[in-house]
Amino acid sequence: MIRCNWCGSDPLYVAYHDTEWGVPQRDGRALWESLILEGFQAGLSWITVLRKRPAFRAEFEGFDPDRIAHWDEARIAQALRNPGIIRHRGKIEAAIRGARAWAQIEAQEPGGFSGWIWSFTGGAPIQNSHAEHAAIPVVTAQSTALSKALKARGFGFCGPVTVLAFMQANGLVNDHVTGCFRHAQIRALSQPSG
Repeated sequence: MIRCNWCGSDPLYVAYHDTEWGVPQRDGRALWESLILEGFQAGLSWITVLRKRPAFRAEFEGFDPDRIAHWDEARIAQALRNPGIIRHRGKIEAAIRGARAWAQIEAQEPGGFSGWIWSFTGGAPIQNSHAEHAAIPVVTAQSTALSKALKARGFGFCGPVTVLAFMQANGLVNDHVTGCFRHAQIRALSQPSG
């Protein structure tokens, strides 16, 4: 079975590639969690975040943005003591700001946070056809535009490279290489039903 080569042979990474990466995500809270975790990944490898994701979900109260928006200094200090997560004050504070921004977008934008995020791809996944991983760009016009919009709303650790990784992970962009068995499956998932 041919896969994208970035997942290597680590069972956790392979399972993530085979079941999650690239699947179009329309749930606003799940998108927010993914965006926050991508921010924590900045400067590290994604497998590090995957290994810590259960601890993150526990510490961050199931990634409930309504709860995280109200974190205070004591709650930040508690998170900074948790060795199971990436203990970076700036990233934790960015998650709190991101939770507050999520609430505003959820309330103000048509389709809430999910609708707003998906508006940057015209509401549908971008279908790419790259034969090799090396051909996949690290930044696109869409990731740059979304990055700027997120920063303007108060999000942090969301540069265009991080945002493209978020878009790929959540199926806004199908960047499985064409030889990967998931490429066609993700393309099929992306088609309108009915």
